[in-house]
Amino acid sequence: MRTLAFDGRTGAAGDMVCAALIAAGADPAVLSPVSDRLPVRYEVGETTRNGIRATTVDVLLDGAEGGEAGSDGGEAGSDDAHGHGHGHSHAHRHEHDREHADHAEGAGVHRTYHEVVALVESMDLPESVESVALDAFERLGRAEASVHGTDLDGTRFHEVGADDAIADVVGAALLINDLGPDRVVTTPVAAGGGEVEMSHGVYPVPAPATTEIAAGADFSVVGGPVDRELLTPTGAAVLAAVAEGVDRLPPLDVDAAGYGAGDATFPDHPNALRILVGDGGEAKGETATDPDGHGLVRDDIAVLETNLDDASPEALGGLQEALSRAGARDVTVVPTTMKKSRPGHLVKVICKPEDAEAVAERLARETGTLGVRQSGASHRWIAERAFETATLAIDGDEHEVSVKVSSTADGDVYDVSAEYDDAAAVAEATGLPIRDALRRAEARVRESIGE
Repeated sequence: MRTLAFDGRTGAAGDMVCAALIAAGADPAVLSPVSDRLPVRYEVGETTRNGIRATTVDVLLDGAEGGEAGSDGGEAGSDDAHGHGHGHSHAHRHEHDREHADHAEGAGVHRTYHEVVALVESMDLPESVESVALDAFERLGRAEASVHGTDLDGTRFHEVGADDAIADVVGAALLINDLGPDRVVTTPVAAGGGEVEMSHGVYPVPAPATTEIAAGADFSVVGGPVDRELLTPTGAAVLAAVAEGVDRLPPLDVDAAGYGAGDATFPDHPNALRILVGDGGEAKGETATDPDGHGLVRDDIAVLETNLDDASPEALGGLQEALSRAGARDVTVVPTTMKKSRPGHLVKVICKPEDAEAVAERLARETGTLGVRQSGASHRWIAERAFETATLAIDGDEHEVSVKVSSTADGDVYDVSAEYDDAAAVAEATGLPIRDALRRAEARVRESIGE
């Protein structure tokens, strides 16, 4: 599987996304639909960040006069200083922006959401590109509307409706399409830290519009690593429109990598968005064993553990239900011997990585443990599971029993197991032994699937 992975540890802005994609092998020539429709051109260059060569992308006016940059100041979803009224101090603006008198930042008409949609639709883009661009702008529009208490139809973009922001969003969609990945992922994206000054006051990072977009995205947001605004509304919207969130970079046979530079230079962190492209990185629910799709299915997990030496039987007996409500997939309580040869219990919990914190807290509250460990396991191999219904005819009546069918990824069934509770209900109603009800149900399903 061809996978494009964003390494989100230094945040993202629209121009950084475009620059990193070009550095990873995308052809800048595919950007022509934008420059054909808007009075702008893309300038691609190079710089270094903490010793790393990185690509830059500037959107410049192409012989046309830019409009006023907006007299009412930045808004919650804008990207001139990303809509927060803090001038040109943004960490992701390029240092050479200031050298261009013809830079397109904030230039052109500041459009409504529907005007932006009409403009994008007029560019005659490939269907997949148009879909990504419109998705990103809808996320931006809904973020603006939510922050300001308006609706999407009444949303007027400021800087994110200007020519350069449209060039960033549509440009990123075109460049991703040119690379042709089967899957796009991003690790948790750094938002930065500190505060930003907006026209309405001083707000913490991430800014309101970025926060709204992140709330509807599949990826996670983390603070740091510096006290600057690192994730902009446009960068967040592009990633939200294209990328699946992952906890860490997936296994890849990397054949291309690119760095898209931001403006500032940080002492210990290269201010550049990295992209990796390669084969591998199977999506959730897909086999990762061999090219023919055989074997079990990889399932990303977290494993939590704690030792208990004073838990009551009642507390232990209720853990399964309580932890399942918090997100646990499996709970195991194992008798063990602890210090001073005292009897105790080892509690092991399997959950999804995104649920680990909530499950750990619930485990602590339910048991009073002073600490919960997260072990090094990152995934498990599981069967494909399906449920069939077996109908048993007994003494003229029909009874249904649910039967779990376990198979490999390519459909090779290796286990058929009837649900005990259903079989027990049949046994109670008919007088049939439970084990006979189990056997009959399993035999019926094995027969129906031709095993």
